[in-house]
Amino acid sequence: MSDATLHSTTMDPDDFAVQIADQIESFLVAVTEVAKGDEPDSAIPFLLLEVSQLLLAGGRLGAHEDIVPDERYEPDSGPDADADDLRERLAVMLDPVDVYSEVFDPYEPRKAPVPARISDDLADVITDLRHGMAHYRAGRTTEALWWWQFSYFSNWGSTASATLRALQSLVAHVRLNQPLEELDGLDTDQGLGDETLAEEAGRVMAREIAGPLGLRPVK
Repeated sequence: MSDATLHSTTMDPDDFAVQIADQIESFLVAVTEVAKGDEPDSAIPFLLLEVSQLLLAGGRLGAHEDIVPDERYEPDSGPDADADDLRERLAVMLDPVDVYSEVFDPYEPRKAPVPARISDDLADVITDLRHGMAHYRAGRTTEALWWWQFSYFSNWGSTASATLRALQSLVAHVRLNQPLEELDGLDTDQGLGDETLAEEAGRVMAREIAGPLGLRPVK
């Protein structure tokens, strides 16, 4: 989507809101394109880049002073778009590396890792971002910024950060010629700890996923 369709021509391109909206719109378009599956060989590196860039916008929102909405109650932006199709397409594309192990809150002592899915995470992040984009496109810029900032702290920031760690780890395993552990048969509905994850995880050599995922093959 071009700037001409996303922003009014009278808006300053250096404006904070315009820059944040640009970064978020770029992420939404990019991940939607990846989910189409036209270029599966480059999916993992591309997602690593896009999530990294999105978190730059998140960092700017997090460092910004609290944004106060214009109205006491959030205006109705209509029903959120369904992200299930995107979620399912990503899950198929990312199999068998979709499931990874994550610690939800590093500041909670002795918190056991839990299985999560990259496809679920990306769909959840996109749902949050689309909600704010609906406000932005309706001209409610402050409401959009408030929502993006609030949901960054409450949901999509930590979710995107966990996804980034998983993607970066996946690329690092392949580039460093290190074996990967596949959470084969695990379900994200299960509350599994360290020992169970270790027992259930199978070994998958990097060479088995390097080609299909567009990463450097192991020699």
